[in-house]
Amino acid sequence: MFAGLQNPRNIAAQLMNFGLVLSTAFMMWKGLSVVADSPSPIVVVLSGSMEPAFQRGDLLFLWNRELFGETSVGEIVVYNVKDKDIPIVHRIVRKFGHGYARGQDYLERSDIIGSVVAYVPFVGYVTILLSEYPWLKTVMLGIMGLMVVLQRE
Repeated sequence: MFAGLQNPRNIAAQLMNFGLVLSTAFMMWKGLSVVADSPSPIVVVLSGSMEPAFQRGDLLFLWNRELFGETSVGEIVVYNVKDKDIPIVHRIVRKFGHGYARGQDYLERSDIIGSVVAYVPFVGYVTILLSEYPWLKTVMLGIMGLMVVLQRE
């Protein structure tokens, strides 16, 4: 099982393969960010506040190409609230109303990360599990690293 790991070239090749997988995923993410014109073109619904439209764990695809365009009532957007780390998903029900965060009179167009154009149900639940159980992240990374090292070409 470990016979192929005796050769330093095999070890280097496996490490290069692992680095290639990581860099490919990163480049795909950045390419999608450029195409969608959004810093986060894919987000996961973390709470049940958008039910029944979106469930906790749904994967949302965002589009932000109309940077200077108006948002419309009924549109579902993902936006940042000042001084908060996690973006929020909500449907626009009215414009220029009340109920915004303290110090924020209303949302600027620059606060909007993107409009929801598609979703995949429950695919993002893995992200929720990894954030709620940090030890699971370590186990999964260990298993993936072990699979890359033990893979035979």
